[in-house]
Amino acid sequence: MKIILYGTKSCSECNRTKDFFDENEIKFEYIDVGINKEAAMKMIEKTGQRSVPVIEIDGEIILGFDEAKIQEKLGL
Repeated sequence: MKIILYGTKSCSECNRTKDFFDENEIKFEYIDVGINKEAAMKMIEKTGQRSVPVIEIDGEIILGFDEAKIQEKLGL
């Protein structure tokens, strides 16, 4: 399962998402779109969104920290 978290350092919801993944020992790739403009453009192209966090789980996009959706997708 491939999980990508697009976020920024100053985003509290992004930090909550990282904490959730860490607490549940879920491996994920974190991309800071605040410093990686190419990744930011890729995120916007995929979602049409400029806000973070954007979570991609096996190609499915979840906007914002929606714990219930994340748990459902991960089978937690």
